[in-house]
Amino acid sequence: MPVLQVPGRPNTWAAVTETTTYLLSVEEGEEVKVVQWYWGPRLPVAALAEVTLQPARYHGTSFLDPDDIDELLPVDGGRRWGVPSLQATFEGGVRSVELAFERAVESDDELELVLRDAAHGLRVSLHLRCPEGGDVIERWVSVANEGAAAVRLHRLDSGSWVLPARPRHRYTGVYGGWAQETQLQRAELPVGETTFTSRTGTTSHKANPWIMVDAGDATEETGEVWTVALAWSGSWRLTAQRRPEGDVAISAGFGHEGPSWYLTPGDTLETPPALGLHTTGGYGTASRSWHEYARRHVLPHPGELRPVLYNSWEATWFEVTEAGQLDLARRAADLGVELFVVDDGWFGERTDDTRGLGDWWPNPDRFPQGLNGLFDAVRGLGMQAGLWVEPEMVNPDSDLYRKNPDWVLHYPGRRRDTMRNQLVLNFARDDVRAWAVGWLDPLVRDHGLVYLKWDMNRSFTQAGWPGEGERGDLLWIKHTRGVYAVMDELRRRNPGLRIESCSGGGGRVDLGILRRTDQVWTSDNTDARDRQAIQQGYSYLYPAGAMSCWVTDRANAITGRVVPLRYRFHVAMAGTLGIGGDLPEWTAEELAEARELVAAYKEVRHVVQHGRLHRLAGTPGVTASAVQYTLGAEVVVLAYHPYGYNGSVSGRLRLAGLDPDAVYEVVGGDGGPAVPEGSRWHGRTLMSHGLALPTWAPAGPDYRSELLALRRMTS
Repeated sequence: MPVLQVPGRPNTWAAVTETTTYLLSVEEGEEVKVVQWYWGPRLPVAALAEVTLQPARYHGTSFLDPDDIDELLPVDGGRRWGVPSLQATFEGGVRSVELAFERAVESDDELELVLRDAAHGLRVSLHLRCPEGGDVIERWVSVANEGAAAVRLHRLDSGSWVLPARPRHRYTGVYGGWAQETQLQRAELPVGETTFTSRTGTTSHKANPWIMVDAGDATEETGEVWTVALAWSGSWRLTAQRRPEGDVAISAGFGHEGPSWYLTPGDTLETPPALGLHTTGGYGTASRSWHEYARRHVLPHPGELRPVLYNSWEATWFEVTEAGQLDLARRAADLGVELFVVDDGWFGERTDDTRGLGDWWPNPDRFPQGLNGLFDAVRGLGMQAGLWVEPEMVNPDSDLYRKNPDWVLHYPGRRRDTMRNQLVLNFARDDVRAWAVGWLDPLVRDHGLVYLKWDMNRSFTQAGWPGEGERGDLLWIKHTRGVYAVMDELRRRNPGLRIESCSGGGGRVDLGILRRTDQVWTSDNTDARDRQAIQQGYSYLYPAGAMSCWVTDRANAITGRVVPLRYRFHVAMAGTLGIGGDLPEWTAEELAEARELVAAYKEVRHVVQHGRLHRLAGTPGVTASAVQYTLGAEVVVLAYHPYGYNGSVSGRLRLAGLDPDAVYEVVGGDGGPAVPEGSRWHGRTLMSHGLALPTWAPAGPDYRSELLALRRMTS
C-alpha cells in the first residue's frame, strides 16, 4: 500500500492501508521532531491539505510534560522526560541526543527519514513500510556511527506509537510460564509506565511481545483496537506510557535494561520491525488481520497444508531404539499419520539429559546402521520423516564441549551455571554458526528429512562473549540473528525442509521466528483443558495453521488429568494436529476412535489452517466455548464444554461472519439429532438465533465436545 506525500504540506506523509491512515511529519525548529499526527480510520489524503492537524500536545506551563509523547522516536535529550526510544552516551560522557533532519527517501510503499546528530556523527534513519493488503504498518530504525569516536546505545527501540486520548484506556496481552503460556489478561492501563519484557535471551514463556489497547468499550466484534507487536525472538521490552493528560504512547524494541550496544566508528545497527495495526472491528477483527498478515508476509509457505504428525517423545522419553521407533511408526501410520518425528535421545551418548547434547551423530548402540534404515521404513509406511534437534545447546559432558569450551556464553572467572544440565552455545560467533550448518545440512540431506523440531531448552546466564570487550553485549542481538541466519541458510540449501520452533514449549513464539519456521510448539502442556486457554491467548496474534497441537495419553504427563480422547482430539484440531501418546498402551477402542478422528480432521484442516477465525463465546477450558473457521463457502465449528453443569449456558451457539442471506447446509460433524447432517439453515438464523448443540446443553457429562462442518449453498 502507498506511502504518500501530503499535498500542500511539506515533509508530511500519509501511510495508507486498506482501512486506515497513519500520518506523520517532520517539524523543524529549535528542536527537530518527527511526529505522529494521526492513526485511525482511513482519511482522504487529498483533503488533508485543507484541514487542521494537531498532534497530542499540551502548552501553557513548564510543568506539563512536553511534546515528546507524539514523536516516532523520542530521544533521551532536550526537554523530554517521557519514555525514550533512543538513549546514547557519546565521547566525554555526553548523554543528550540532538537530531537534525537531513532528507527523506521515498518509494511507493516505503519511507526513510534520515536524521543526524552532527556533533557526534550518529546517523539515525526511521523506516516505515505498508505491506500490500491489510492494515499492518511496519516501522524500524537503523543507526550508523559516522563519527570519530565510539557511541554507546543504552536503548534503541524500533519506534514509538501514539494512541489518541480517550476517557479510558484498557490493555490486552498475555502472561504465563512454562506449561502455562499465553494466558490472556485484560485490565485498565494505569497512568504511568507499564513495561512488558523478556530478559531470557528468547521471546520467553512469561510474556509475548505485543499489546492491544482499546477505550474500554471494545468487544470481540466491535470497537476501536490498536495493536503494537515486535517481530523479534530475543530479549525485548515494550513500554506503554499513559500520561495524566490522557494520551498513550507505546515504545517497543529489542534488549532489556542492563545490556548496551557499543558502536565503534563505521558500525551500524538495525532494529527488528515494530508493527502497528488499527481496527474498528474489535478484538476479533484485529486477530484476523494479524493472521492474514502472517499468511501474506511472514510465513514461508502459508498455502501448504500442515501434515498430521506423530512425535515419539512421550512414548519413549530417552529410551530410543530403532526397533521401538519402528513399532511406533507402524502404529502411527495405521492411524493416518503423515509425518513421523523421532524426538530427543537418538544421538551421541544421549541416554538422559546429562550428556551428549552437541554430539550430533546417531547413537551407535541404538542405531548401529545409522538412521537411514528407520527413515526408509517410515517412508515405506507412507509417511515423511522428521527429527528433533537442539542446535543452540551443549552438555558439559559432551565431546563438543570438551573440544570447544570457549564456544558457550561465559565470563572469565565466573561460574558457568547449567540449566537442564546444559549451556548455551554462542550463535553470535562465526565458527559456531559454521559448525551448526556443517552438521545440520548433511543431517537433513543425507536422511531425506522434511521436518526439524528446533528446540531451545534454557535461558541465557553469564551472557558474556570474551574477546569482544566493550562490544560483548551485542551477543544479545547477534545470537538471535545468528539463529535466524542458520535457519535461513539451512532452508536455502534444502527447499523442502520445514521447521517447527520450540523453546521448552512456547518460549519462542513471535513474528520474527515465524518468518523462517512453519509452525511453533505452543506449550509442553498438552492437557486439553489447559491447552484451551493457551490456544486462546495464542490466537490473538498468531494463526491456527502455525499452532502445533498434540493429542497425548489419557492421563496427561504433566497434570495427570484424565480427559476423554474425543475432547483431546477436538482441542488439538483447532490448529495443526499431532499425536504424541504412547500408542502401544492405547486400547483397541481408542485406536479405532483416533483413526476416525484423524480422518475427520483431514476433511476440514484446510478450513482450520487457512480460514478466518471467530472466537464465538465462552471462557475456554472453564465454560462452554467454541471457535469457528470460515474459508470461502466452508465453515467449521469446534464446540467444547469441560463441565457437566453450568446454569449460565443458554444452550445455543450463535455463529459469526456468515452471509445473512445465504443458506448453509450441515455437511459433516456430530451435531446429533438437533443438527443432523443435511439440515439447512439461513445465515441470519445461525448468527442471531443460533444452534442448539448437545455440547452446549446446560447439563450433561463432563468434557463434551463436537465438530460441525457447514457449506454455503449456491443459489
